[in-house]
Amino acid sequence: MTAPAATTRKPSAVLGFIAGGMAACGAVTITNPAEVIKTRLQLQGELTRQVPGSKRIYTNFGQAMAHILRHEGIRGVQRGLGCAYMYQLLMNGTRLGLYDPIKYQIHSFLRTDPAKPSYLVNIVAGGTGGVLSAFLASPLFLVKTRLQSYTSHEPSRVGHQHYYRHTLHALGSIYKAEGIRGLYRGVDASMLRTGMGSSVQLPLYDFVKQQLIQVGNLENGSLCHGLSSLISGFFVCMVMNPFDIISTRMFNQATDPNTGRGSLYKSPLDCFLKTVKTEGVTALYKGFTAHYLRIGPHTIFTFVFMEQTKKLVDQWRNKF
Repeated sequence: MTAPAATTRKPSAVLGFIAGGMAACGAVTITNPAEVIKTRLQLQGELTRQVPGSKRIYTNFGQAMAHILRHEGIRGVQRGLGCAYMYQLLMNGTRLGLYDPIKYQIHSFLRTDPAKPSYLVNIVAGGTGGVLSAFLASPLFLVKTRLQSYTSHEPSRVGHQHYYRHTLHALGSIYKAEGIRGLYRGVDASMLRTGMGSSVQLPLYDFVKQQLIQVGNLENGSLCHGLSSLISGFFVCMVMNPFDIISTRMFNQATDPNTGRGSLYKSPLDCFLKTVKTEGVTALYKGFTAHYLRIGPHTIFTFVFMEQTKKLVDQWRNKF
């Protein structure tokens, strides 16, 4: 995700898609357990006022990991992994793949030098790519959320339980029962979530990396990329968590048989207001630790792999 250095060659969206998708798939293999835990923490106590002293199924990241492993095994902490691969390939392949080409097009339109970083251009490019990718991948995000929230161990259940055998069964079942509208339930929340996250993540990663190189005298290598990812990941998590809560709850709610719409929330704003009114503002940061333990390593592995892949791609392109 670096700004072009010595060349203004137009970036390839196809090669960026492949590199971004591969990087994200590699990262999600490691971070999917944290995603499962985050999802369940976010659904726990949904629209229920917390009573002091009341017991919760999941109390923190470590306890939740141990609880799921004990009752559901490795399969439990890796629920939805197949769908996560599909989601990462489509969402991050699009989001990361479009970032540099969108920046290039904006610079071309403004007739500015793409070799000179512009944080406003970076924010617009990151947000635009995020919104587009979220729209495309929203049905997979919906299915992934439902697969991860489901458990056959009844005492471990939080939120509404949707049972699907696998990703394709889920997509087919939702389409058969609710049509396209059902597959795209919560797409507005998803677009807000990913748009906000991308508008912060990609430009901030660029900024932090440049500062580490110029001020910290670090080489433009794996250590620099890893530190840039770790720092930017924390701030991304701060911005995204409220939108992530809303997306998770919009996706996981049951369907009202009378209206064919969600039974709890009419819109992201309705979800936000109901959540804050019933559970307090702090509910918007439920699962924050699990979210960061997912997004931090995921960002590191994605960007480190992405940078190395881009170097190989650039070397290959320069030969032709």
